Order: sequence, then C-alpha cells, then structure tokens
Amino acid sequence: MRSNVLDYSLIAPPTLTAALETLASDPTLTPIAGGTELMVALSAGHLPQKNLLSINHLNELRFIEVTPDAITIGSGTTFTDIRRHATIASDFPLLTQAASWTGSIANQNRGTLGGNIVNASPAADTPPALLVYDATLTLISASAAAGKIATRTIPYRMFHLGYKKTALAPGELLFSISIRRNFANYIAYTRKVGTRNAQAISKVALACLALFTENPANPSGRLIADIRIAAASLRETPARCIAAEQSLLGRPITPATIAAARAALATEARPIDDIRSTAKYRAAVAANLLEEFLHTLAV
Repeated sequence: MRSNVLDYSLIAPPTLTAALETLASDPTLTPIAGGTELMVALSAGHLPQKNLLSINHLNELRFIEVTPDAITIGSGTTFTDIRRHATIASDFPLLTQAASWTGSIANQNRGTLGGNIVNASPAADTPPALLVYDATLTLISASAAAGKIATRTIPYRMFHLGYKKTALAPGELLFSISIRRNFANYIAYTRKVGTRNAQAISKVALACLALFTENPANPSGRLIADIRIAAASLRETPARCIAAEQSLLGRPITPATIAAARAALATEARPIDDIRSTAKYRAAVAANLLEEFLHTLAV
C-alpha cells in the first residue's frame, strides 16, 4: 500500500551549517539527498522514517576537487557527475563503471555517491570500487562552537559495521570521499551480475585491482605485488575479500594459485537466499568472476 505523504514532514535548511545544527537538535530526522532509495520505499509504503531533512540543494556537498595527489568527491555529487568526469574516468575507471550501473539515467542524474554509501546496502554498486581504491571518508557534524563544523576522517573499510549499520554517529553527515591517485600501474577489473543489463540490483559484483612485480626466480614471469578484491551481495556489508587476497599475494598466476584463491573466497563468502538469487548461486558466480579476473592477469 502506498504511503500517505501527509504522514511525513520535510525540512530544507538553507546552508550546510544550518542543516547540521538542525540534525543535532532533532535526532529523529533522516537526511535525504537524491532520494532514489527512500522514494521507492515511500511509494511502496515501507518508509518508517517520518521526519526528513533535505540536503539535496546544498552545493557545499556537490563538488569534485582534483589535486596532484588525490581526488575528493563531495557526498552530494551525482552519478552523472562522476560518469562525466575525465579524471575519474582515467584514474579510477572502476568508479566510473559503477556509476554507470546505478539505475537509469534519471536515477544517475539525481542519485548521489554519499547516498549510495550511507544507505549501506550490501548490494550497492559503488562500494566495491571504493574499497579497492582504499577511499577515505570525511564525516561532519555541528560543532560546540556556534556556526562551526566538526570533522573526523575514517577509512571507508571501517564504515560498514553490519547490515544497514554504519559508523555515522548521531548528528553526523558524510561530507566527502577521498582517493589517492596512485593506481596508474594497476590492472583493473569489475563485473556485475544482475537479472538485466540495466536497472538491476546486483546478484553479485566484484571489483579488483592487481599490481605485479618481477619474479627473481623466473625473469619471464611475474608475481603479484599487491591485490585488492571487493564484493557486493556476498556478505552482510560490502567487503574486501581478505582471505582471497592473501592467498594470491606474492605468488604467480598459475592453475594452483587460482584454485587456492577460489577456495579462500569460499571461506569468507556469506551470501544469502533472497528474491533475487540463492546463496549457492552467488558463491559460485563470485568464484567464477574471481577466476575470470585472474585469467586476465595471466595473459
């Protein structure tokens, strides 16, 4: 049954500072940016949050700042902004690809990177890319000093605490996402498996990066110097696949190492059965995607 909009309230403070002060004074408020997730729940009659605080109009949250060492993306930046940004496309192609997967063009015009993170869905499109790029989050809240903003920074890998649970404290907003520009020599791979080619929530998705070094024992061969593997829809949160990474680190790509990586991934995968897929299918597909990635490295 569709929700009755008269049961809900929406306020839109004019500035970021005012929004933070309002949020600090009323913990029942739920921030809403693009609203692509909340509006679906509202239409279906499944939105329990009654008091909403709009931050979609705050230009302080919508920016992309590039420096020689890093890129910082405001939490209010849309997926269309990300898809169209030349530096993101060249330096962080996994993020560009993930942005292109997120819903329809209309969704991408309105949906935000910060919303995708804070919504904390284990099936979200951008978290695997952000995890392998080792992103850092800046969180903000109202300061004890009037008109000031307090900030704290945490690694993104520490943000998801459990299913739909995050490290955001009461009164905090996600301000920005920062990534170091040091992946030029990495080989990138990502795949999303869904019911359709577009506008589909992932059954399972993988994002991977690998860096090679020379093998002293075999000058014609290579060893994995660094490898990052992250998955969506494989655990209760988006997560790095640490066991699979450790099984490959410092080793060449051989049939034996590929088999070991598949086995390691199976030990840390905790998929579920739901309306989109089965746990067995998700585990099998994730292992196949990992093998596909490793075969591309062996070429």
